[in-house]
Amino acid sequence: MTENPGPQPRSVLVTGATRGIGRAIAERFVAQGDRVATLVRAGGDVPEGVLAVPGDVADTAAVDAAFAQIEQAHGPVEVLVANAGVTRDGLLMRMSDEDFEAVLDVNLTGVFRCIRRASTGMIRLRRGRIVMIGSVVGLYGNAGQINYTASKAGLVGMARSITRELGGRGITANVVAPGFIETAMTESLPDDRQAAYLSSIPAGRFGAADDIAAAVEFLASPAAGYISGAVLPVDGGLGMGH
Repeated sequence: MTENPGPQPRSVLVTGATRGIGRAIAERFVAQGDRVATLVRAGGDVPEGVLAVPGDVADTAAVDAAFAQIEQAHGPVEVLVANAGVTRDGLLMRMSDEDFEAVLDVNLTGVFRCIRRASTGMIRLRRGRIVMIGSVVGLYGNAGQINYTASKAGLVGMARSITRELGGRGITANVVAPGFIETAMTESLPDDRQAAYLSSIPAGRFGAADDIAAAVEFLASPAAGYISGAVLPVDGGLGMGH
């Protein structure tokens, strides 16, 4: 009797895997035996077992070169987790064009650049998983973050358009929308601010990076093959699906 060899390792790219949520996602894929890569701009510390490839999602030529290197080492990217993002917060009346455009160039156009390049290999394979890391505030709104919220809201339309365009080729595209997650940034907030945020979360706690990684793992799995164009909130009930 021939033993079932089990799931075969996949070529996985997680952008922004040097810290926080991206790091937890990359570590989870490594733990399940996948071949994982990430893009680094300048000597970022990547998790053990992750291939670090020079690249910048804000630069089309750099994205194309990084994908070529990943494909040579791991094969065509089968799972893309678009996690890299930046913030340049400020009130609407004071926000410059540069601050608005810089955030959209990384958080929205950068995701487009990576998906466009990954899709060529996925179409040939007739399979693929695209998971974009959005945010509860992309649907909920947040004062002082009109650039960031616009970029994250845009991912929803992107996922749904990709689903309509590529869904018949075995490719899914979904958005995970984290709420308040335990990070260095939240830990540095004053106690009263942390308490105010906590009071708005029905679960009564901040999320952990691994909560997001678990949701991404599911959407990238065979079990989620019939889920596409969806937004999965992982926010302790904060946004209630909005």
